[in-house]
Amino acid sequence: MKILLLSASPRKKNSRTLTLAKNVLCGCEKSGAQTEIVYLNDFKIEFCRHCESCHRNILRCPIKDQAMALAKKILKADGIILAAPNYINQVPGSLKALFDRHSHFIHCKRLLGKYVAGVVTSGSGYDLAVLRYLKYYSMICGAQFSGGISSRQDSIGSKAGLAVKLGKKLVSDIQGERVFPAQVRRIEKGRQYFRKVIKARRQDWKEECLYWQKKGWL
Repeated sequence: MKILLLSASPRKKNSRTLTLAKNVLCGCEKSGAQTEIVYLNDFKIEFCRHCESCHRNILRCPIKDQAMALAKKILKADGIILAAPNYINQVPGSLKALFDRHSHFIHCKRLLGKYVAGVVTSGSGYDLAVLRYLKYYSMICGAQFSGGISSRQDSIGSKAGLAVKLGKKLVSDIQGERVFPAQVRRIEKGRQYFRKVIKARRQDWKEECLYWQKKGWL
């Protein structure tokens, strides 16, 4: 089992967000998972230009950067940990830019069968909005959200035990193929919405349409 941690803090290894996220990874490793950390600031990720090329040609983009390489790495993982500091009640620009470049994940629910955990830190401690956003993003891509943890920067040490438990839970959810009924209903509602969109754009978004056909969704 492979767990991928996407760390969005520009401070990378000196990040307090990473300190908390590493405790989640520790829980994953104690449960037997293989883990990998990706520092988004080590990757070149440009802004989406809304050219729709990735819908016509799955996982290909005319922008010559590393966004598609990260997409393929995410697709190989069984579980994903999204770790982000709270920047004005949102994720940092590097993570949002990556999400925007992976809109194909949303159209084709490419994270179906995967599970996500969220980690958020801030100076204020008002992090629920960011955790809700990470959960929302996970579900619109098809993944179920195992849970999240947040902390003020000065309280991270006291959250270590809870973070380890979250990591163990993430692995347990994956191994047991846990079903969160409310999330599954929301994911299915989104899939039905995009079924209409894909059918309407089948001549324009040919590879996404073909993906849907191969899945038996059309």
